[in-house]
Amino acid sequence: MENTGKSSILVLGSTGSVGEQALDVAHKTGARVLALSANRNAKRVAEQARTFGVRACAMADAEAAKELRLLLADTDVKIYSGMEGICQMIADQEGEDQIVLNSIIGEAGLKPTIATLQAGKKLALANKESLVCAGEIVMNLAKEKGIEILPVDSEHSAIFQSLRSGSKKEIKRILLTASGGPFYGYTKEQLAKVTLADALAHPTWKMGAKITIDSATLMNKGFEVIEAVHLFDVTPEQVQVLVHRESIMHSAVEYTDHSTIAQLSVPDMRLCVQYALTHPQRTPAVIDELDLTRVGSLTFAKPDTETFPLLRVAINAIKAGGALPAVLNAANEIAVAAFLQEKIRLPKLFQVVENVVSNLEAEAKKEKTLEGIFHFDDLARTRANELIEHY
Repeated sequence: MENTGKSSILVLGSTGSVGEQALDVAHKTGARVLALSANRNAKRVAEQARTFGVRACAMADAEAAKELRLLLADTDVKIYSGMEGICQMIADQEGEDQIVLNSIIGEAGLKPTIATLQAGKKLALANKESLVCAGEIVMNLAKEKGIEILPVDSEHSAIFQSLRSGSKKEIKRILLTASGGPFYGYTKEQLAKVTLADALAHPTWKMGAKITIDSATLMNKGFEVIEAVHLFDVTPEQVQVLVHRESIMHSAVEYTDHSTIAQLSVPDMRLCVQYALTHPQRTPAVIDELDLTRVGSLTFAKPDTETFPLLRVAINAIKAGGALPAVLNAANEIAVAAFLQEKIRLPKLFQVVENVVSNLEAEAKKEKTLEGIFHFDDLARTRANELIEHY
C-alpha cells in the first residue's frame, strides 16, 4: 500500500527540539497526532494537545501529570503519569499504521522503545541511547516482531537512505559524518578554557543543551558509531567517522565496488522526521532546497581523538560490548549535567567518563541482560557522581 505521508503518530519527547520539529512536520504533511509525552513542561504539552486534538498525553513527572490534568480538564484527553504511564499509553493506542516517534533524551527513552516494539508498532527512533545501552536486545526484539526501526538522526537517516542502493553483503564501510562541533581544531589547552556558553554555540544544528554538549565533545559521534553497528548490523571497524564542517553530506555508504552513495541536503532535522513517517515513499519537501553552487565546496578530515578522547572511548566500548556502552552513556549523562551546572570543565568531563568506563569494563562487558544493563547504568551514575564530588 502506498504511504501517503498521512500517518498516525505518537510523539514522545514532544517539547524537545526534535519533538517540536516532528509536530511541525505532522502539521505540514497532514499526519494525525494521536498522543504526546514529555517530562515536565505541562503547559506546552497542553498547547500541543489542543492544537493537534490528541487522544492521550503522558508526563514522566508525576506533578506535571497532575498539572496537565487540570489544564486539559475540559477535554476528553486521557492523561498518563510516570515512565510506566508512557509505556502504557503506547500500548493503549488502537488502530493500524501507527508510528511512535521516540525523541526522549537519554537512557529514559529505552523503556518506551521496548514498549513500542512489544506493542508491534513502527518505531521512528531519535533516542540514540536505546541502541547505545541495549542495542542487541532492541534489535533482536525488532526482528522478532518483524518491525523495521526507522532512524531519525540525520546521519543514520542518511545511511538508511543510502543503503537502498545495495545489499547487506555489498557494504564495505559506512562513512559517518560529524560537524566537528564548535571546538574543531582546538588544542587540549584551549579546550580547558572554554565556557558553557562557548560549548552551547553549535555551528550548524539547533539541538537541545545535552546533545549540543555531546556534539562539542564528539561523544555524540561515539554514540552514533554504536548506533550504526547495531542498526545496520556492521562491525565497529566498518564505521569510519569523517569531520565534515559544512554539514551537507549527512553520511554515506561505500560498497564493495568502491562506489560511494551519499545523502545530501540542507541541515534540517525535519527531513529525517518526514522520511521516517513516509518511508519508503517521498513526499513534497518541508525543508529548503539545497543549492550546491552556494555551498561552493565540501571538506572532509579525520577526527582528533587525542584532543577529543570520548569518540575513541565509545568505539572501544562497542568493541568490548555487553553493558559497557550503557556504562559509557550513564557516566556521560552525569558528567554533562555537571558541566551544564558549571561544576566541572570539559577536561574533567572527559576524565569522569574515561575513569568510570575503565573501572567497570571488566565486569560490564560480560553482562547482556536488560536487568544487568540497568544495574550497571545505576552503578556508573553513582561512580560518576562520586568522582564529580571529589573534584
